[in-house]
Amino acid sequence: MSDIRFDDRVAVITGAGGGLGRTYALEFAKRGAKVVVNDLGGAADGSGAGTSMADQVVKEIAEAGGTAVSNYDSVATPEGGEAIIQTALDNFGQVDIVINNAGILRDKSFAKLTQAELELVLDVHLKGGFFVSQPAFRAMKEKNYGRFVHTSSAAGIFGNFGQTNYGAAKMGLVGLSNVIAVEGAKNNIKSNVIAPIARTRMTEDLLGPMAENVKADCVTPLTVFLSSEACDVTHSIYSVGGGRYARIFIGMGQGWFKGVGEPATVEEIASNWDAIHSEEGYIVPDSIAEEMKALLAAFKGA
Repeated sequence: MSDIRFDDRVAVITGAGGGLGRTYALEFAKRGAKVVVNDLGGAADGSGAGTSMADQVVKEIAEAGGTAVSNYDSVATPEGGEAIIQTALDNFGQVDIVINNAGILRDKSFAKLTQAELELVLDVHLKGGFFVSQPAFRAMKEKNYGRFVHTSSAAGIFGNFGQTNYGAAKMGLVGLSNVIAVEGAKNNIKSNVIAPIARTRMTEDLLGPMAENVKADCVTPLTVFLSSEACDVTHSIYSVGGGRYARIFIGMGQGWFKGVGEPATVEEIASNWDAIHSEEGYIVPDSIAEEMKALLAAFKGA
């Protein structure tokens, strides 16, 4: 197989001053992409700001012969998202790839979580994904080409103690990506999600001894592939970490059907619970239309 290259492509990577984002930026540049290295330069909890993190990655790319520019805007505001994408347009004339990677942590048990801690995390992860992706999507539509990779987490997809805010934001990104995939299909815009397990400054205290085996560069190859012309997949989620790469999917079981337009009794729900709860005969819908097809098929078979 020929090398996967990104010559004449422009990649925007948020939170690229360290951790996963830095590895992405270096790899994209190595493979010929022009890179916008976005990083607010704050702490893992979102406090503070600075230019040194983004600038250091741009310096590394330049020293290796690549092309990159820094951006220090926050993803958490519409103005910040617009400015990040405008940096790509002003410097390189286009945007082909967006990696929504910026993130913060404000972990606390559900009963103790404050409104401020909820909103801060939603602003960066979920709203940030929206604010960066929307102007990029508009630019991609004009070129009939685009690739999005959104960073979700098992904390949202499967659940994790103490991460209500983070989990809700990360699962929200799955919904965002799914709709971008549906709306972008006719313009060759593909959108996928990764749920990485990786040692970064945000996670190293949580991972313990396992941290040494889940280095950030294990995640990079999948992220880069999903961003390439070689990837024809969209609307999907992948678990990645420590050298393991696997699809995660949301399926719908065959269920139990009472009859066309017939409401079941509560007792009938109880007596048919095994069929309702079963994974038997599941499908993986690629849009809400697939769910409706399943219902129409049940109507026809009644």
